[in-house]
Amino acid sequence: MHQTRTALAALVLTAVALLAAACGKSGSPPVKGPKGSQLPRYTTATGFRLPGSATWEKARSRGRLVVGAKEDQPYMGERDPASGTYTGFDIEIARMLSASLGFDPKTIQFKTISSANRETALQNGQIDYYVGTYTINAKRKQQVGFAGPYYMAGQGLLVRKDQKGIDGPGDLAGRKVCSAAGSTPYQRIQSDYPKADLVAYDTYSVCVDNLLTYQVDAVTTDDAILMGYAAKVPDELKLAGRPFSQEPYGIGVPRGDTALRFALDDALAAHEKNGDWKKAYDATLGLSGVPAPKPPAIDRYPAS
Repeated sequence: MHQTRTALAALVLTAVALLAAACGKSGSPPVKGPKGSQLPRYTTATGFRLPGSATWEKARSRGRLVVGAKEDQPYMGERDPASGTYTGFDIEIARMLSASLGFDPKTIQFKTISSANRETALQNGQIDYYVGTYTINAKRKQQVGFAGPYYMAGQGLLVRKDQKGIDGPGDLAGRKVCSAAGSTPYQRIQSDYPKADLVAYDTYSVCVDNLLTYQVDAVTTDDAILMGYAAKVPDELKLAGRPFSQEPYGIGVPRGDTALRFALDDALAAHEKNGDWKKAYDATLGLSGVPAPKPPAIDRYPAS
């Protein structure tokens, strides 16, 4: 039986590799993706000024925004290595906010920043803001600022279709569980479910590859991310149980730049009201089959 499963895993990995090569991307292959014709068009604000924001002034001097993002999260933030193009719901959030700040979204320079390096990238001025499944929490607020939230996710578990006995985090004792180093999901499993055999990599795509090849029993992160991976290979992967946390996604900004944070809050509220937010969701994360939820309330917390 084990030999049969090993052979099946090898076939799956081979198919993944072949399809990935055809798509020009490593990791699990996309079976469908954002449709450019269905993405909203964002009107770039003219005459916009934000003199209280050193970050905005620096971006104006260079003529474009530099935005941190993820590159391996289907329907959220994914980069095509052949063209260098980023797509996904997070990418659309970054683009609509850019337009509101007076920068043509086409001029954004996206930079891939891993979970473990987000705070450092913002603190060092490597990026102007970050949109990449970035959970708002009190500890991070001590290091960076957050606009939003713009989406409410929840931690979940991704397993193989043939996996038995994993229906929630209480079933992880003695199981090999993979997550991204420095992520909130990794920290929660480490603290709340210490009997799990936890392993970490820089990216979730490596975790998913290891799941497909039977090297780990489950991958844990936010359900929004897992939905995308499951939609890529629905015959091989599934979500197990229900989400077991609340993960409010925010836009990370330099901690002292309250003017930029409030401007992004205003922009986000406007795009939610005019329908851009839902259109962006439907054309990206909505392709996983999950209808658009109601956006969470924006938390305009005071400057500290």
